[in-house]
Amino acid sequence: MAERRRNSLPFLLPLAIVHFAAAAASVASAGSASFFEPFNVSYDHRALIIDGKRRMLNSAGIHYPRATPEMWPDLIAKSKEGGADVVQTYAFWSGHEPVRGQYYFEGSYDIVKFVKLVGSSGMYLHLRIGPYVCAEWNFGGFPVWLRDIPGIEFRTDNVLFKVEMERFVRKIVDLMREEMLFSWQGGPIIMLQVENEYGNIEWSYGQRGKNYVKWAARMAIELGARVPWVMCQQADAPETIINACNGYYCDGFKPNSYDKPTLWTEDWDGWFASWGGRLPHRPAEDLAFAVARFFERGGSFQNYYMYFGGTNFGRTSGGPFYVTSYDYDAPLDEYGLLSQPKWGHLKDLHAAIRLCEAALVASDAAQYLKLGPKQEAHVYQGNNHIEGHNLTRYTGQGVCSAFLANIDEHRSATVHFLGQAYILPPWSVSILPDCRNVVFNTAKVAAQTSIKSTANELPLNSIVSGDKIKKTSGTSYFGKSWTWSQEPISVWSPTNFTVEGILEHLNVTKDLSDYLWHFTRIYVSEDDIAFWKEKDMRPTVIIDSIRDVLRVFVNGQLAGSTFGHWVKAVQPVDLLQGYNDLVLLSQTVGLQNYGAFFEKDGAGFRGKVKLTGFKDGDMDLAKSLWTYQVGLRGEVLKIYTTEDNEKAEWTYLTQDDLPSTFSWYKTYFDSPDGTDPVAIDLGSMGKGQAWVNGHHIGRYWTLVAPKGGCQPICDYRGPYNSEKCCTNCGKSTQTRYHIPRSWLQGSDNLLVIFEETGGNPFDISIKLHFSEIICGQVSESHYPPVQKWSLPDSVGGRISINDMTPEMHLHCEDGYVISSIEFASYGTPKGSCQNFRKSSCHAPNSLLVVTKACQGRNSCSVRISNAEFDSDPCRGTVKTLAVQAKCISSSEHLSAL
Repeated sequence: MAERRRNSLPFLLPLAIVHFAAAAASVASAGSASFFEPFNVSYDHRALIIDGKRRMLNSAGIHYPRATPEMWPDLIAKSKEGGADVVQTYAFWSGHEPVRGQYYFEGSYDIVKFVKLVGSSGMYLHLRIGPYVCAEWNFGGFPVWLRDIPGIEFRTDNVLFKVEMERFVRKIVDLMREEMLFSWQGGPIIMLQVENEYGNIEWSYGQRGKNYVKWAARMAIELGARVPWVMCQQADAPETIINACNGYYCDGFKPNSYDKPTLWTEDWDGWFASWGGRLPHRPAEDLAFAVARFFERGGSFQNYYMYFGGTNFGRTSGGPFYVTSYDYDAPLDEYGLLSQPKWGHLKDLHAAIRLCEAALVASDAAQYLKLGPKQEAHVYQGNNHIEGHNLTRYTGQGVCSAFLANIDEHRSATVHFLGQAYILPPWSVSILPDCRNVVFNTAKVAAQTSIKSTANELPLNSIVSGDKIKKTSGTSYFGKSWTWSQEPISVWSPTNFTVEGILEHLNVTKDLSDYLWHFTRIYVSEDDIAFWKEKDMRPTVIIDSIRDVLRVFVNGQLAGSTFGHWVKAVQPVDLLQGYNDLVLLSQTVGLQNYGAFFEKDGAGFRGKVKLTGFKDGDMDLAKSLWTYQVGLRGEVLKIYTTEDNEKAEWTYLTQDDLPSTFSWYKTYFDSPDGTDPVAIDLGSMGKGQAWVNGHHIGRYWTLVAPKGGCQPICDYRGPYNSEKCCTNCGKSTQTRYHIPRSWLQGSDNLLVIFEETGGNPFDISIKLHFSEIICGQVSESHYPPVQKWSLPDSVGGRISINDMTPEMHLHCEDGYVISSIEFASYGTPKGSCQNFRKSSCHAPNSLLVVTKACQGRNSCSVRISNAEFDSDPCRGTVKTLAVQAKCISSSEHLSAL
């Protein structure tokens, strides 16, 4: 089957890439114009075959709805610059079909525009239709209306589910075909995916699960997309589908058939965060090690999940309890800026793999060589093999590339390969594109470190309109005073209804809101009051199990709260003699997005709901009459929009009269100058949601992470997991929230906040997000820049370079220049970025040399050599150059001259 797929149409290399902004601007008028000459995609056991040629491919995971369309061109361009060949994305069913039969492909869900932008960049696209996506996305990407179809069961051999699933998958495939976006039409789509990590839960469904896998594969192939389909984490994928790997490491993975290539659909380069949790961090050295090992051991397609994580705008966070930021510690941060050194180190890795591609695709398999107890080599050669296992001779004919690995977690090792000695740091891979010269080692990071700053703080404090808020750069912004409006803790909705008993949360809300109100009245007798006084006790609301948040109100006052995923709620209350209004407010904080049968997880309350402590015994509240009301009055009136915000009764807010719970706050602010990403700091608030000009920024919550569990020094060595190298201990998980520039106007931007638990809006601030401090640390033992090596020649497979001197490269963000060098030492400097120190071995002119090379420039390079610094500060010692520089905006730099 795989051999038949190898026939392909003529294929030309991607069109020459013009300035990306011009390419992006042309997409709107491109219509169905081809981005490539039509080409077929097939595969064999070694790799994907594009126009009859095997390819080694690195892919960048970017989810289009986690950014705005205005951000897409820059994200794609930075992915390409970072060495990615492919962009990978899911198709988000819940966004594209929010109402059954009504499709939406506009704004951040304009998937056609996104795919065309990828094509115009000269990159390929891997489209994962699913339609289950997981992705820490609300309800796993399924529209919530799907669960309301009587008799439906998700992701199993259920006719009702299969009909709906096939309808959506067909919709996306047909749309891509109509827009001429498949490779054989001249488009960028080279591969599709059906289902997602089903193998992790398939056992829960028994034979029906196995039948479902076969059906899904058959259904996908019969759609006639004419590109390969994959299933990830699916060991029993049928012959027609490539099964692929997801995980932190996939170098040991092999597909279930020799005829299929080894693909890594999710390389977890970080992890997601939960409210009240630490922030995960995966070191660049370990990530590069995992990728190098994958290609070393026979892999051919690798995708970073995520290359850009972005933001869970609105109520799209899954969960429960996943934060609004989906930064994921990715190479591009939540705002689209480079995360250094991760982005730069991976760029160098990709360039090294590209130098090896000719040998990797020419070989059906690597030759394995044992170099030591925990050291090994994998050698790829086009025409000849290394002769003998003593590694003494290479014939010099044809291309030859080698990967030398040291999997020892603690010790460096010196190995001998082809008559030469190579030093391998612990937990590292050295890449030799010509089986001689090392161009890259995964543990040697030459890329700069960038420290993000939010120094430009713009408080939105209560000042008279027309007064100015001063930014540190001197730019002025105008603020206006805060107003507020109370959310009623009462029945107000004309659509409320009353029934006996406790209803399941989602059956009532349909997930149109996080909030479901339960109203009832409780009669308390004089005897009950006396009984409580006598026993020195309080009546208590007890619910066997709740998710995600419960708030209990008595007579309009908040009595207490409980949150968790199906946890018991025990809330003492104070009741008065006579009738008392009891309100139970259940809230969701992201619907379940993973696991078997998660459509049955539901929300709200489970088990018994009772009020204990009465003289005559407990009161079974499940037998009471309850009035149900969905959502907030402010939500229904849309008071967060510019058109409808005056529907609320707003009152001026003063510092002396701060309302606490369940309040709406409103103010206006002017857009900061420049193009830096914008964030709002809500660290002074409690829990709620925020909108700017009607755009839903997302949920916020200032839950604090545990104080313990963060390592003072992150050791990259050894297997990674999400608890290793965590940061942000003892701090709120998230306080800053992204406001995309495209959502802002020049002045009078409407900010509306709904606060549940109390907070101080006067301390809310607008901040600019940019890289202010950049650092480099490169030694004489580093390799020269990998980009300076030439591609291997076609005869001897040799690579060449004119100068073997290592270099330090520093680069500010676009629109910024290096204003000053805050530290520079060539010798044996100590410490790390923001904590560098000189030692006794120090070249006196270090600062002068670096300042001359870098100050006033957007980017610069400095050679790491004695000649560059006119001295050898300590003979016989390996020298290192450490630099810390400050970046400022180009306009600010010019004004200071």
